[in-house]
Amino acid sequence: MPVHNADIAAVLERIADLLELESANPFRVRAYRNAARIVGELGRDVKGIVEKGEKLTDLPGIGDDLAGKIAEIVDTGSCALLHKLEKELPPAITDLLRIQGLGPKRVRALYHDLDVETLEDLHRVAREGKIRQLPGFGEKSERKILEAVQARPEGAGRTLLAVAAQYAGSLAAYLGAVPGVKQAVVAGSFRRGRETVGDLDLLVTAASGARVMERFAKYDEVREMLSSGDTRSSAVLKSGIQVDVRRVPEESYGSALQYFTGSKAHNIQVRRLAQERGLKLNEYGVFKGDKRVAGDTEESVYRALGLPWIAPELRENQGEIEAARKKLLPDLVELADLKGDLHCHTQASDGHNTVEEMARAALKNGHRYLAITEHSQRLKVARGLDARRLLKHMEEVERVGAKLKGIALLKGVEVDILEDG
Repeated sequence: MPVHNADIAAVLERIADLLELESANPFRVRAYRNAARIVGELGRDVKGIVEKGEKLTDLPGIGDDLAGKIAEIVDTGSCALLHKLEKELPPAITDLLRIQGLGPKRVRALYHDLDVETLEDLHRVAREGKIRQLPGFGEKSERKILEAVQARPEGAGRTLLAVAAQYAGSLAAYLGAVPGVKQAVVAGSFRRGRETVGDLDLLVTAASGARVMERFAKYDEVREMLSSGDTRSSAVLKSGIQVDVRRVPEESYGSALQYFTGSKAHNIQVRRLAQERGLKLNEYGVFKGDKRVAGDTEESVYRALGLPWIAPELRENQGEIEAARKKLLPDLVELADLKGDLHCHTQASDGHNTVEEMARAALKNGHRYLAITEHSQRLKVARGLDARRLLKHMEEVERVGAKLKGIALLKGVEVDILEDG
């Protein structure tokens, strides 16, 4: 089963929560939280580090014990310590720690004195006025807890885009490799580039007879199949993210991609435009009566409605349709707009190319400047540079910079802020 950095970080964070609820040593709790942060923010795939036999203890803040736990998670998807802690406490109790005003001490009191195990339990006892009766609580704190439960943020239960990308990319590649599949693309809020993602919507076009849904059901990361059919299946992944896979004919690819990408409000406006023109729009195409007039590409769908193509990131019904009608759509930043890069690595640390190869690639991409910023000596797993190697490396950057014309080569280094500041 694929184990992503986000999976490892989630296990470590849950262990920290449960340890905190059990009044464990605060330094131990902090070690697990730091490890979760380090793994979650690491630019490299931890599973790859383990498989290559590299030392996890070279990562800052990761000692032998934590390295062993991380390796166990990579190997099994979980770890024995987590199972032990989960047997000692209700599974949903850590959700209570997300409520403003509730720390571990208060959660323990609610659990032991009022049998509060879930957010629903918390909501009930707060409404019934039972919390104020506990030592350390009062009417004011009870009211604030009730308000916090009722005002849980809209983003609760959603996944950060960067985390969702780890699961979306793997699944799209998996389905794209099914024999007969022509396209497998992630649509929905993910394609719109929202900061958080609810469900993942995957759109697949395939030749008849391709066993897309059967292969989806056998995906290693599927925890539970919610529904299964020839054209649509839904499942919950082991990460907790729900995935909806839809299969459409290849000639409907554009209309389906448009339909399953835009926000609900955007799509309502687009369908209204279609109706004004005497057209019908759905995921299978744009129709004039029984005749299909567009739908093989997104461009054809918008063109049939008298609009230019609207970039996915703009499809939120925030004035983009009016702007499209007036030909005033903003130009979004594209790769071609980038004129330089202020952070890259070479073979000197954990990169794969020489300084000159990186500089020539930057030139080829139209860059005017490039900053070489290797890891410093703190990150040994990435072959970070000590002072001696850094000085030698700087000379190499200057040598290549003098040799190449049309690009400015800059020097930098990743410097870690240590525990002592």
